[in-house]
Amino acid sequence: MSNEVEVETLHRFFHELDELIGQEAMLTFYQQYRGMQISVPSHLYDRKLCAQRIIADYDGTNQQALARKYGYSQKWIQRILHSEKECHRL
Repeated sequence: MSNEVEVETLHRFFHELDELIGQEAMLTFYQQYRGMQISVPSHLYDRKLCAQRIIADYDGTNQQALARKYGYSQKWIQRILHSEKECHRL
């Protein structure tokens, strides 16, 4: 692929990606994933790994802060903490 990219003729997806992350990163992405179907998860963090971190980081008062930090609902955070509490009761 040529080093010069004609931005005006880029596919809309790649044009937006170019604007978002820059041309070099866009071209790297293109080379790595071209032709593939890609689905972007709605959450940045993995549920299982995030749950482990939430359990470790919970201080008894920071449910809302953890929900904001990891992008999950406060209700989900409560369920994780409740499940952990129940496991330790047994």
